[in-house]
Amino acid sequence: MPSLKRYSTFGLDANCASIHAFSDIPSFLSLYNSHETVYLLGGGSNSIFTEDFQGAVLVNEIKGISHFDDESYHYLRVGAGENWHDFVTLCLENQWYGLENLALIPGSVGASPIQNIGAYGIEVNAFIDTVEIVVLDTGEKTKLKNNDCAFGYRDSIFKNALANKVLITHVNFKLPKAHTLVTSYGELAALETPTPESIYYKVIEIRQQKLPDPSLLGNAGSFFKNPVVPMSVLANISKQYDTVPHFVVPSSDVQSSDEFVKIPAAWLIDQSGFKGATLNQVRCHPTQPLVLTNLGGAKGKDVIAMASDIIATVYDKFAIKLEPEVRLMGSKGLISL
Repeated sequence: MPSLKRYSTFGLDANCASIHAFSDIPSFLSLYNSHETVYLLGGGSNSIFTEDFQGAVLVNEIKGISHFDDESYHYLRVGAGENWHDFVTLCLENQWYGLENLALIPGSVGASPIQNIGAYGIEVNAFIDTVEIVVLDTGEKTKLKNNDCAFGYRDSIFKNALANKVLITHVNFKLPKAHTLVTSYGELAALETPTPESIYYKVIEIRQQKLPDPSLLGNAGSFFKNPVVPMSVLANISKQYDTVPHFVVPSSDVQSSDEFVKIPAAWLIDQSGFKGATLNQVRCHPTQPLVLTNLGGAKGKDVIAMASDIIATVYDKFAIKLEPEVRLMGSKGLISL
């Protein structure tokens, strides 16, 4: 069985029945239809194989970037197999601005709408025009408009109604020429005369300081989502922690008339005593507890045990249940904690 170690940035020792790369739709359909159990993989930065997978892994390597513009926008059609950070860098070099806050996020372009990736005050859905897909059961090619993708915080239709039902082949971006810089988040607010370039380099600097490089220390980026909770939950926590960090969530982002806030999962994990904690070769990162790392030779069972312990402890302490942002794979497919 071939090893999956280099196909997942967390780097666990796991195998699968077979691995196949594809760079076009006909090749994909041929592979997909010839295997009973498959898992579609992009850059491998958000998937952790906790044990041997009893199926075929199909690696999306559909490439290509095309551009045209009009008076108001830049339009880019990008293959799902393109590297996300390389794409952001290309945009900056060509003065196609808007994505600079999302620099150095690991993974592929095709994964960006699935996760609705976001950082430093920006979510990618603000710049997605359409997503091109192939329906797995029929082989039909179609496009989903932005409003059809049900984008939410680290969420989309691709994680819910269309999960395991479609392949994303291309993402079409629409970047406004009248671009508004977003510098309200954290350290970006300290930029005196911000430009897209200065934001890009500052974001890279911040991420490199706080987050471990997966090429040097195995990890899958943010392991947990930042929880969105009602104001009443924040009020209860504030009785004991009057400086609990939080961010107001726009009412358009939640399906409720109540007021909601987002509390950083890293703060909850830190307050629960896990910052720097180790279970065998799995470590809660000492400078960013939202990240779990592989110190070398980590086991899938230990990743699950550490994550489960964090979820249970945070819930007992704060009555908030953390949700993994990563996709945990077992022998037969996705598993939940």
